[in-house]
Amino acid sequence: MAVRGGLTEAGDAVAAAFRDEWGRVVATLIRMTGDWDLAEECAQEAFARALERWPRDGVPRRPGAWLTTTARNHALNRIRRGATEDAKLRELGATAGAEEPAEAGGLPDDRLRLIYTCCHPALPVEARVALTLRTVLGLTTGEIARAFLVAEPAMAQRLVRAKRKIRQAGIPYRVPPAHLLPERTASVLGVVYLLFNEGYAASGGADPVRAGLCAEAIRLARLLHGLAPGDPEVAGLLALLLLQHSRHATRTDGSGDLVALEDQDRRRWDHAAIAEGAALVDEALRRGEPGPYQVQAAIAACHATARTAAETDWPQIAALYGRLEAMSPGPVVRLNRAVAVAMADGPSAGLALVDRIEGLDGYHLLHATRADLLRRLGRPDEAAAAYREALALARTEADRRYLARRLAEVRRAD
Repeated sequence: MAVRGGLTEAGDAVAAAFRDEWGRVVATLIRMTGDWDLAEECAQEAFARALERWPRDGVPRRPGAWLTTTARNHALNRIRRGATEDAKLRELGATAGAEEPAEAGGLPDDRLRLIYTCCHPALPVEARVALTLRTVLGLTTGEIARAFLVAEPAMAQRLVRAKRKIRQAGIPYRVPPAHLLPERTASVLGVVYLLFNEGYAASGGADPVRAGLCAEAIRLARLLHGLAPGDPEVAGLLALLLLQHSRHATRTDGSGDLVALEDQDRRRWDHAAIAEGAALVDEALRRGEPGPYQVQAAIAACHATARTAAETDWPQIAALYGRLEAMSPGPVVRLNRAVAVAMADGPSAGLALVDRIEGLDGYHLLHATRADLLRRLGRPDEAAAAYREALALARTEADRRYLARRLAEVRRAD
């Protein structure tokens, strides 16, 4: 053990271990027990034990190994207390320390193998994505609910139903054979995309950007691209993530406040990532099979390759959002298209589109967008009211500070 400090340092270490190790610990226990709920309960117990012991004993040199062993022992104790047959206990005990073959199912990464396993076609698509985000990647039920724009109790019920389906249908927890992998790829891409989004714009907490989640999503996207180099949507997803993440160093200032895209120092963007992402999306689009991730990557490339904010090709971006809306209609896509139209054709054109959007009343960015357009149209009273609505709905401190600054600017200009 390496004793490294007191309660605060140990607590930070537990929080970091949760972000890095939750999925691996739960994955080990699911393989060992076949019981999703037991796996999560024992993983939670291991992290609770860490909060008790690490401040006293010090943070282990290998926190993940400590947590996995503690969770595994707790699971074995639970199984031992509930076992009715010695043979069952011996079977589970024998497999507890076993490692899955490194290249099982042709997938070179344990976490990616598990994501594919969660995305079983017998489950509804949204349930596959939600269950994977919760069980394998460790997002909270609240974070997943916000990603899907649904209420947290509704998402909790969705997760319960998905686990029940797995038990009742006898869905095996195993890597599918290679010929079945493609039918799960769309769900896997959705998981990686939502994982990146939670890192890119955190749905809660003090940090508006969770770079570790973004990096993990890019790592998984690279693995997917290696498995399916000829799939243009896989290439499109990797391109999209690289292009979006290329700006991460400039999206917040030294105080942790959000910096608007037009105000970011483009010299500090990751230009190697931009070049790689732009090349990937160009190659994917040349295949003539455009999909939503490729179109989003093309939009991101328009932003990333513009030398200045004034040189951004907003008409092209608006046209691309129109194509994306035809492929994947939804209120968030319509909102993004409205912003692009406002930049291309003026705030009145954008506001007309925003005012026709339904289903986003609880989404703070709808009200923030409307406020910005009203401000640009010289209607400060209406803009201030919309900023107040957005401020009431914002979930992160960084968003609230940004909106509060905008509200103060509108009041001063009035």
